[in-house]
Amino acid sequence: MALRMVSPTRSESIQSPPQSQAPREGSPGAIVIGASSGIGAALVRRLAAEGWSVAALARRGEALEELARECAGQPGRVLVIAHDTRDTSQVPELLERIAREQGRVDLCIYAAGVMPKIERQSYDTALDLDMLAINFGGLVAWGNAIAGLFRTQRSGILVGISSIAGDRGRKGNPMYGASKAAMDHYLEALRNRLAEFNVHVCTIKPGYIDTAMTRGMPGLFWLISADQAAATILAAARGGANLRYVPWRWKIVGLVIKSIPSFVFRKLNF
Repeated sequence: MALRMVSPTRSESIQSPPQSQAPREGSPGAIVIGASSGIGAALVRRLAAEGWSVAALARRGEALEELARECAGQPGRVLVIAHDTRDTSQVPELLERIAREQGRVDLCIYAAGVMPKIERQSYDTALDLDMLAINFGGLVAWGNAIAGLFRTQRSGILVGISSIAGDRGRKGNPMYGASKAAMDHYLEALRNRLAEFNVHVCTIKPGYIDTAMTRGMPGLFWLISADQAAATILAAARGGANLRYVPWRWKIVGLVIKSIPSFVFRKLNF
């Protein structure tokens, strides 16, 4: 039976694309949250090409269906589920259904995130709390549910896509950086808590990636494609990395940023 799409705005279900076939026996299972574009979509493409059964979740159901059609000729299969990460009450049921449909869950990647453009002197509480709910609240809901599953099966990898923006409190977008800093803290705590159960938690901190989020931003450098980022992320997760900057040279930038005294950092215009 094919997995059915769950609408984030109403309770009835919609049939998933017909190309979603039963997973091959023994094929690994993955969940990618925030899969409709950018790094998330690139991760789905790579995993499907390797033969994984991938549950792809995001708010934009039509974009997910297009992604599933694109991956239809690959060895793996893509199950699409329209899901708004702000609706945290859905998560336990969705995880149970995905695990039942795929037969197993070996990898979960939280790639959902938003970075709306804000004015330098904007202090919009509603906008900030919505960003926090998507970037961090959704991770907590999925991270807690996945932690329970992986702890029980005593295996699994959880990956969270954070950002170098979480390394210091910058002027440009305070809540975006704060949500990423919260991700870093939460993921490290889960890593320490789950280590004794043979569960690994990997924190990814990208720099500038060529996605819809960064398109049009001035002054970008060291820009890489979403597919390049996806390849590095999967290699880091499989290699047991605790923390990985993408690409690696952003680690140097991170070290420099963290070393700048506060009285100097507050004068920087970014």
